[in-house]
Amino acid sequence: MTRERKLTRTRQELAEFLRTRRERISPQAVGLPAGTRRRTPGLRREEVAALAGVGVTWYTWLEQGREIGVSSTFLDNLARALRLDAAERRHLFLLSHQRPPVEPGKTWCQVPPLVKRLMDDLSTRPGYVLNLRWDVLAWNDAAARVFGFAEQPAEYRNLLWMLFTDAGLRRLIADWSDEAPRILSSFRRDYARADDDPAIANLVKELVALSPEFRHWWHRHDVDAPCRGVRALDLDGLGKVGFEHTSLIVDEERHLRLVVYAAREADPLAEAFAEWIGEEALKSGEERPGSFTRDDPAYGAR
Repeated sequence: MTRERKLTRTRQELAEFLRTRRERISPQAVGLPAGTRRRTPGLRREEVAALAGVGVTWYTWLEQGREIGVSSTFLDNLARALRLDAAERRHLFLLSHQRPPVEPGKTWCQVPPLVKRLMDDLSTRPGYVLNLRWDVLAWNDAAARVFGFAEQPAEYRNLLWMLFTDAGLRRLIADWSDEAPRILSSFRRDYARADDDPAIANLVKELVALSPEFRHWWHRHDVDAPCRGVRALDLDGLGKVGFEHTSLIVDEERHLRLVVYAAREADPLAEAFAEWIGEEALKSGEERPGSFTRDDPAYGAR
């Protein structure tokens, strides 16, 4: 398919998309009188143009599929006027041959039940779910044994907070002084995606004031790729065990990722680790909250 044919087809899809979105909005929904002479459902083109802050001719040409250029600002205004959701807004940008818009990051705090079941099936693989703020929202028994998440108060159950304030986690991570700045540089990517969120800003502010190491490394502005690779953990009664670790996106729109650790097969303590995990099962029925929300007093509290 030639570029011209592709553009022609896309302009037609854009025209139909805009018309259907316009027709589904009632005048009353945007504060306009219904009137008695409306021949088609929804809003008129001139009403959409007024809501989007552009001339009616310009909008009409766009909806007719004419070959005109539009700015990202105009598309954002149009998306608001047509009350598009995130998926529809992205579709509008793509049909208009604009780069997909950057969706604002949110420190979302609900873990799908299926993800919890998946983690529970990983009996010898420590796993936990993080949001953009790095709150630990859910974990399996293996992660509870290794990282001690269940022992942390809910308001401090945050991986970054624990990394710089919890002596137990500092002892756990072998070569902490080398690993901690790498982990922090990975967090900075998520911070940039949700820097307008007061909860994540407050977390950084508190750590800057509390931890000299955090303050020093934070102001270096290092940015690294997502955390994955090999990390050694110094486990009580077992010694240093090498783990492969990676993160898997489990909900892209809600910015949730599952972090999984697996003892390296070549590590001489791999089998001993599996036995070590099974030695002390968590008490039956122990509270292990899988999620909390912005309305929870613990969320973002410091």
